[in-house]
Amino acid sequence: MFVARSIAADHKDLIHDVSYDFHGRRMATCSSDQSVKVWDKSENGEWHCTASWKTHSGSVWRVTWAHPEFGQVLASCSFDRTAAVWEEIVGESNDKQRGLSHWIKRTTLVDSRTSVTDVKFAPKHMGLMLTTCSADGVVRIYEAPDVMNLSQWSLQHEISCKLSCSCISWNPSSSRAHPPMFAVGSDDSNVAYGGKVQIYEYNENTRKYAKAETLMTVTDAVHDIAFAPNLGRSFHVLAIATKDVRIFKLAPMRKESTSTGPTKFEVQIVAQFDNHNSQVWRVSWNITSTLLASSGDDGCVRLWKANYMDNWKCTGILKGDGSPLTGSSGQPTAMSTVVGSSVQASQSALNGMSAGRYFFPPLDPPRAGTRYGHLLPPSSLIENCDVEPIQPQQQVLPHRLSSRALLPLPEAEGQ
Repeated sequence: MFVARSIAADHKDLIHDVSYDFHGRRMATCSSDQSVKVWDKSENGEWHCTASWKTHSGSVWRVTWAHPEFGQVLASCSFDRTAAVWEEIVGESNDKQRGLSHWIKRTTLVDSRTSVTDVKFAPKHMGLMLTTCSADGVVRIYEAPDVMNLSQWSLQHEISCKLSCSCISWNPSSSRAHPPMFAVGSDDSNVAYGGKVQIYEYNENTRKYAKAETLMTVTDAVHDIAFAPNLGRSFHVLAIATKDVRIFKLAPMRKESTSTGPTKFEVQIVAQFDNHNSQVWRVSWNITSTLLASSGDDGCVRLWKANYMDNWKCTGILKGDGSPLTGSSGQPTAMSTVVGSSVQASQSALNGMSAGRYFFPPLDPPRAGTRYGHLLPPSSLIENCDVEPIQPQQQVLPHRLSSRALLPLPEAEGQ
């Protein structure tokens, strides 16, 4: 069953964003009350607010963490047309707050003339870079030349997208075969303007970002987008939250040796779900890109998973109060009933377990009672699996050793 915890956030207005750090043990929330709160997870699994401060003079739309390689760094963006970078500082030995931490503002980015709708740090292999998008349709990319001095940020790129921007997502792939790439979504309500999602790619020759692809089939307002973590794939997977949930596959087409333009992609929509029956506001991948979560105006979080044939199905539904959704209309499809705890789901993915009757056992199945016994699938699943049981083989010594007895080693002289 699901494990849900309710947190009394104590924000004075709507909470717009929740963001976890790299390790998942810290959390930041932002709200229309113009504040950001930082939460730490204790050993017993409880979340405690360790910092709360006013960050902007307008509603705070988004908050995000930098990679811990650069320290404890947050970025926020707001309706007040600014983005801000915050760093956690631990009190020095001669400080009255010795050993205590506090957050200080390192810089304010004021280039936008309209509301800054999203802010994201670039993948860490690109260095400490920060991207913002605004309602004026401009994406701005900043870089900190000195990671030890976060008060200095230089504007490296300014890209006009023609449409009002609502969200942005970096492709996390660090492969040399994939140039830096990001996707930006638009919440423009005019359906006459197609292509609400645009893909931009960095060109080494021009040292600029150029539009590589436009998803023309997305004509409704886009509220969130998320590239799936790329674990050695030759293609990219992008999830989009609009009036429904959509998953796109972007396969790079082979470039000519003389071509200097951006990569062209073969775009394929692999899944589309309207189960929320309402606007979808957030999509988020797990770290192995095997599970996608979405939330919508129906007050539910839904989990989506692909089986071994790459068919995506709903594997779990969670109501806003943390309880599983019950009733015939809310039950997941027959493919996989309700997903268990996150640990159980992770173990299922590691074991190669697909839903229903399909199970691909590991090469050396663990025995019950051993330290890996918890990786065994449920007995009901094994009973439905058409796999011959593996019989233990008797160990046979090599012929050279089994043909004659082993002689004792000669004793050393003088003993």
